[in-house]
Amino acid sequence: MLMEDNPTMDLLKINALDRADLEVLSANLQDAVISMGDMRYIENQQQFIMVLNRFDWKDALNPKRQKSAYKRHRAGLQFGHVLNVKQLQLNHVDDEAVVALLSLEFEETEAPSGIITLVFAAGGAIKLEVECIEARLSDLGMTWQTDNLPDHDKD
Repeated sequence: MLMEDNPTMDLLKINALDRADLEVLSANLQDAVISMGDMRYIENQQQFIMVLNRFDWKDALNPKRQKSAYKRHRAGLQFGHVLNVKQLQLNHVDDEAVVALLSLEFEETEAPSGIITLVFAAGGAIKLEVECIEARLSDLGMTWQTDNLPDHDKD
C-alpha cells in the first residue's frame, strides 16, 4: 500500500563524516533493498550513489507502535571522495537483481582514508576506497506499508 507524501512526515536525513556517524547510518540502512541497476559509480565526480528502499526500524521498534504493517521509505544514498569501487560476489550484470544491505563497515588505511564496505546478504559486498568518510542519506518522500519484518534467522 503506497502512502501519500505528507509534508509534515519526518523525512530522514543523515550526514556521515566519521566512523560513529557511519554506524548510525548503517543502523538506519539495515535490511534496505536495492536493485543493482540503481547503483552507480560516477568516477569523474568521485561519487558512488544509489536509490534504495530502506526498512523503517525506528517505527518497527517503537514500543507504542499499534499498527500491524511496517514501513519502507524510498531513499537516496551518496558517498563522496570515492577513489575506487570493487564488487565482490554480486550479480552486476543483471540490473534487475535485488540485494539486501546488512551493514556498512569502515576500515581505516591511512587517516582519514580507508575502505567503506557495504555488506549484503548472501555474502556479497561492495568496497569503496575513500579519501575520507562523507556519506549522505535522504528519504525521497515515497513511503509504503509492508507486512514483512526482516528476520535474519530465516535467511
